[in-house]
Amino acid sequence: MSFSIWWIFTYYFRPLIKWFLRKTTGLCELQRICYGTVSGAPRINGVEHSLNSSRSKQIKQLVDHLNDIAENRRFTGANEREILKGAVSTVLIVKKINPKIHYQFVSAFGKCVEQIWGYKQLISEVEELRQTLFDSDDFSHERRLYDLWDSLMPDEKLESRVTRQWQIIGFQGDDPKTDFRGMGLLGLENLLYFSTEYKSSAHHVLSHSFHPTYGYCFAIVGINLTSMAWSLLRDGSAKTYFYNTSKSLPTIRLFHSFYSYLFYEFDRFWVESKPRDIMEFSNVKNKFEQKIRTLLQNPRTEFRISLSVQNV
Repeated sequence: MSFSIWWIFTYYFRPLIKWFLRKTTGLCELQRICYGTVSGAPRINGVEHSLNSSRSKQIKQLVDHLNDIAENRRFTGANEREILKGAVSTVLIVKKINPKIHYQFVSAFGKCVEQIWGYKQLISEVEELRQTLFDSDDFSHERRLYDLWDSLMPDEKLESRVTRQWQIIGFQGDDPKTDFRGMGLLGLENLLYFSTEYKSSAHHVLSHSFHPTYGYCFAIVGINLTSMAWSLLRDGSAKTYFYNTSKSLPTIRLFHSFYSYLFYEFDRFWVESKPRDIMEFSNVKNKFEQKIRTLLQNPRTEFRISLSVQNV
């Protein structure tokens, strides 16, 4: 019943309301959003919803075109400027907006387009990395693995490539490559980024993993958090973080930063939960994920690893 009412409202009354507001304000819905909604996630979400709900044939074609570009990762470099220019021009023509008068709209709308389809492109980029299997015959993969060890254990040298020493930083066996099967190279890239870009924080978290009561497998937990970060990105929950944080086209580094925030905060949540043992991991992780999802439902939420956190 509620779905039918919503469908009727969306199909019949929403266009009437938009028409009425256009006549009374002289502004189309996209203009009202860009002028009247705060920047970041609130504005970008509003623009995204308006474009996806449009009945205009030209706008629908534009959305499909941009989706194809993002999926095929062609939204980069000089191509990005041309794509943004074309998208803005299409909307200006369809909505009959004078760019000389509404130059602020041109800028604000272009930024929204950049974030919306930059996010979609990031999903494609992250998925490709996730599907890339760790290959011990690939020097670049092996180099990243050694860099992870050197960053976390700078005072201890590896005895060999396959060794029980890997279990010190939380891998399950003597060869870490077996633990990357689920998340592929993405799991390693996340761990390496956190351990190098937020080195103090990573060492702080690693020290907690050695706790006699609350200890856990650092690397395995990290890979599980990669799965969480990927799920939040893919289902759109992470849009709040990216839309409020990114000042330009969202990059893989921003995804790694998002992951780093999750890892640091999960460690704190884990310790505060005072689990009896590692068998409570799934339960604690689920509670933590629900907490993050709840925070992300607020479009004004921002996640940042501050300097004070980095140097704990």
